[in-house]
Amino acid sequence: MARSTLSVKRRTLAAVAGGAALAIVLTACGGSDDGGGEGDTEAAPVDCAAYEQYGDLEGKTVTVYTTIVDTEADQQQQSYEPFEECTGATIEYEGSKEFEAQLPVRIQSGSAPDIAYIPQPGFLKSLVQDYPDAILPVGDAASENVDTYYTESWRDYGTVDGTLYATPLGANVKSFVWYSPSMFEEAGYEIPTTWDELVALSDQIVEDNPEGDVKPWCAGIGSGEATGWPATDWMEDVVLRTAGPEVYDQWVNHEIPFNDPQIADALASVGSVLKNENYVNGGIGDVSSIATTEFTEGGYPIVDGLCYMHRQASFYQANWSTLDPDLKVAEDGDVFAFYFPGESADAEKPLLGGGEFVVSFADRPEVQAFQAYLTSPEWSNAKATATPQGWLSANKELDKSLLQSPIDQLSYELLTDDSYVFRFDGSDMMPAAVGAGSFWTEMTEWIASNKSDTAVLDAIEASWPTS
Repeated sequence: MARSTLSVKRRTLAAVAGGAALAIVLTACGGSDDGGGEGDTEAAPVDCAAYEQYGDLEGKTVTVYTTIVDTEADQQQQSYEPFEECTGATIEYEGSKEFEAQLPVRIQSGSAPDIAYIPQPGFLKSLVQDYPDAILPVGDAASENVDTYYTESWRDYGTVDGTLYATPLGANVKSFVWYSPSMFEEAGYEIPTTWDELVALSDQIVEDNPEGDVKPWCAGIGSGEATGWPATDWMEDVVLRTAGPEVYDQWVNHEIPFNDPQIADALASVGSVLKNENYVNGGIGDVSSIATTEFTEGGYPIVDGLCYMHRQASFYQANWSTLDPDLKVAEDGDVFAFYFPGESADAEKPLLGGGEFVVSFADRPEVQAFQAYLTSPEWSNAKATATPQGWLSANKELDKSLLQSPIDQLSYELLTDDSYVFRFDGSDMMPAAVGAGSFWTEMTEWIASNKSDTAVLDAIEASWPTS
């Protein structure tokens, strides 16, 4: 089975993010610090009132299997500490780079974990279809939390054939354009609020730099075996803007063909930027260089003043600190991001994003309790506290003040603003043969060898599974 988009991206970002997570120091529920040696850090007691609903789970163990490794794995485990302290349960965590391949093997062998974090709804659907008796419907407590703390769309993404099988975990926002606030200010440029303004700004940058040494855009879609996914994100964002959310849903679910004229129009709009020699690839090369430039480095020319804009998700912030730990990511900093604008600044605005989902393979009380905890504001707040940057939740009761990064705070504002219409990453919703296969490879060929729009869309349509 092909690896999911999100897990490949997550592993890449984890490798480049660097930096230690902030430690959460916890004492036993309601306990006090007995004191200690010089240099000890006094820990705040945990308020266990919100955890009484889970009962006494002393001596119980819940196993968790995920794609999340490295630094974020440490942050995940820190976020479980209040639950462990207050209930007495033990959470055994295992992150794996071979998650998508190994989870079905474990299910088949009867050794499935208690809990697994699924990195895409498409993978969830295939697991439910292939192993209908293995993945359990979400328990009552977790289901009620989803209804209380999340929008209906997040419930829908965890639902297969009318049954809720997965609850939301983390989230990200992809509809961002990274830029240098100081470069914009020095040039007198305003942040565009519509697609037409974005195009006009790109044209103005070309006019203001007649020698062509500075370009409006820089980009990179290289990502090892997942090369091409950043171009699919471009495509998804533009389909939302040119065709609208309803057509987007039809496209993702193959209710209209991949080569539908509305999708062809969207690809042409993407091409008006990514395949425009006057617009790209600032500081890197020509159009074809986008295909060979690692996505992790695609935005770097902004710092050198060689390009003005780079479309990439909220999680790209980790790459700036990798380039230079002293770079400030903020509205008044070295780099920041603005919302990738739609056709109108006033109408409902489309918002592309992604996230992970929690499924269970056991109905023991401690397993159901832990899944309910992962849907609660308490967990979201604990995870935000443990994570310096690059994580947020769509939980409506997340304490925004705990988000430590300005871009995470902005992302949360957009996710919880009713004027933005959220849609999940399309390739993560499609069958793996398309979403993690032909869509990636054909978009790469579209850029690398100038394959025509028609040929690309026809090839992807032909690859869609017939059953």
